[in-house]
Amino acid sequence: MNNYIKDLIAQGEHQQLDFKFEISDSKKIARSLVAFANTKGGRLLVGVKDNGIIAGVRSEEEYYMVEGAATMYCKPEINFNTREWKIEGKLVLEVIVEKSPLKPHYAPDKDGGWKVFVRVDDQNLLANKVLLQVWKHQKNETAVKMRYREQEEVLMHFLLENEFITLSGFSKIAGIPRFMAEKILINFILLDIIRMDITDKQTYYRLIEHRA
Repeated sequence: MNNYIKDLIAQGEHQQLDFKFEISDSKKIARSLVAFANTKGGRLLVGVKDNGIIAGVRSEEEYYMVEGAATMYCKPEINFNTREWKIEGKLVLEVIVEKSPLKPHYAPDKDGGWKVFVRVDDQNLLANKVLLQVWKHQKNETAVKMRYREQEEVLMHFLLENEFITLSGFSKIAGIPRFMAEKILINFILLDIIRMDITDKQTYYRLIEHRA
């Protein structure tokens, strides 16, 4: 069974896998738990350094730090499972978080404000207003009501000629307020016409290629 953990470590950190050398801050761990729950689920390997070296869990307090993060610093509370693995005489704690039907989950940011985090590649990033509204519509199963007007045509024409657009860029070229641009992007995402790519620098909106 040792090969199971070694195979995971060999993958490196990615959207559904995060390494933690130790847990010294429950609020920071809460951001990882929330990001997994809000995205596709994932695993924390505690006792593993960022470079994949197995250092081992140093005390039983690590588990209680995770438990505290899930119950006190995640809103709503995050459910998780754990497994312990003995590798090369060292203990690795595997923390398993499933994709949550209760999203969005919130965790404190560095300034203590409650924010929604998502997992993008190997990073925990802030969700934006557009994504939160998309989730809200999907959760409520709200029908999409959209008229194809000049602004929508401007968006489609631009994306047929360019790889992506930003919210501020769309607002500018369409000559509409930011809140109106957000509503149009939300509708296009719900209709599966465009997709959103969140990065640590900017959020981009791109056409989805539908293959026959």
